[in-house]
Amino acid sequence: MGTDIHTMDFSSGDSLAFRQQLEINLKQLHQLFEQPPRDAGFDAAAASIGSELEMYIVDHAGKPLPINQQVVSAAADSALTLELNRYNLEYNLSPYSLNSNAFSATEQEILEKVQNLDNTLSEFDARVAFIGILPTLSSTDFGSHCVTDRIRFHALVKTLIERRGSEFKIDINGLNPLQLEMDNITLEGANTSFQLHYRVQAEHYADTYNAIQLVTPLVLGAAANSPTLFGHKLWAETRVPLFKQSIDTRQADRYDWNQPARVNFGHGWVREGAFELFQEAVRLYPPLLPVCSSEHQAQTTNAAPALSELRLHQSTIWSWNRAVYDDVDGGHLRIEMRALPAGPTAVDMMANAALYIGLAEGIRPHIKELLPALPFATAEYNFYRAAQFGLDANIIWPHQNQNTQQKSRLIDVLRDVLPMASEGLARIGVEQREANYYLSIIEQRIARKMNGAQWQLNCLQAFEQRSNRDQALHEMLERYMALSASNYPVADWAMPA
Repeated sequence: MGTDIHTMDFSSGDSLAFRQQLEINLKQLHQLFEQPPRDAGFDAAAASIGSELEMYIVDHAGKPLPINQQVVSAAADSALTLELNRYNLEYNLSPYSLNSNAFSATEQEILEKVQNLDNTLSEFDARVAFIGILPTLSSTDFGSHCVTDRIRFHALVKTLIERRGSEFKIDINGLNPLQLEMDNITLEGANTSFQLHYRVQAEHYADTYNAIQLVTPLVLGAAANSPTLFGHKLWAETRVPLFKQSIDTRQADRYDWNQPARVNFGHGWVREGAFELFQEAVRLYPPLLPVCSSEHQAQTTNAAPALSELRLHQSTIWSWNRAVYDDVDGGHLRIEMRALPAGPTAVDMMANAALYIGLAEGIRPHIKELLPALPFATAEYNFYRAAQFGLDANIIWPHQNQNTQQKSRLIDVLRDVLPMASEGLARIGVEQREANYYLSIIEQRIARKMNGAQWQLNCLQAFEQRSNRDQALHEMLERYMALSASNYPVADWAMPA
């Protein structure tokens, strides 16, 4: 999905060739679904999870430090990759089979990677922070000067500005509403996330994807960790409106039809399977990076096709839950869950992952009975309310025997469905001890009504009583980073005396 490219100037001929190749890719994918190449083993591997962890590089004062290329060179770790802004990095973590302690194995890998990265960062007098939005950011941390020097990033910025114009307006309500204008998309780099990749077999894809869409608001509310930007107290998960507004290419007219947003929650429940999501991406969105691969497999080969153009195109459509095709292991399908923030700790992130996959699998057998009780627009409403209010959100939750809709507190719904997460994890082979451990962390969050966003706001309020907002943000971040390094769940973190 993050394949680099080698040009940032595209002609009409490039766009035409790319669109033609997308059509070929769709035909190859459809053929793969209809007649999988047995020798290649398409869709044969067991369910697994992988993940991507984004992070900030900060200096001794907790300010972003734009040295990601130097750090990647010094670390010499193929799992460590660059992000859009010069002070962001990403770890591409290993995939693990779900019946092989996948959650604890990922947690351990995060801790080991972070330890190694800390050793590298010490050479630069730098540190790493796992947090949805760094609270010490300022407007000077954004602009063309902060873009990582890679052709892909420069091309993306250039193309989005050409499509949208030079003014990207940010308007986010909250306790201290924020309105501003930027001349580029680098505000997108304020967001760091923990992205899950769940390998799903084609025959179960529609039901699993719909179940993940349904439960995303519950998990997002429990995991929220991004309550501020530029000192403004905004949404519990401010990443959601910030990402949508900072990268939207549409010239919206409220009285006319509008192009679909490239950052979106989706366009409806999936009816048949994964293919419709890939087809939708090609039919609805013009290419941003029309770069054709120099190598194409003949359709007669038994190997799973690379579908390079389709995968590149998918990487420029930022659905919160995104369909992914990969030709590795004979070809397989994944669902990329992109809504969760980075942090606060490795154990918290894995508790979020266990809740996410457990709930989806627990609900999947009932999904066809539940969907008629929840129009897709209402599911999207739930997503934004969870992002805005976190555990305090009110949402509409479906019931099999309902005869009307009504609002419920997200935290109450989460408490009620938590046993389904345990059932779902057991169904897919997760050991009971592992499931119980990570879901108990969610139970504590519910009982104490405490996630990363709420802890940040409570801590900030305490520090503001004895200092100004800027100093309070700095002190809050320092305490956050110290507790994050301890790997204790956020619900157990103490408030300042």
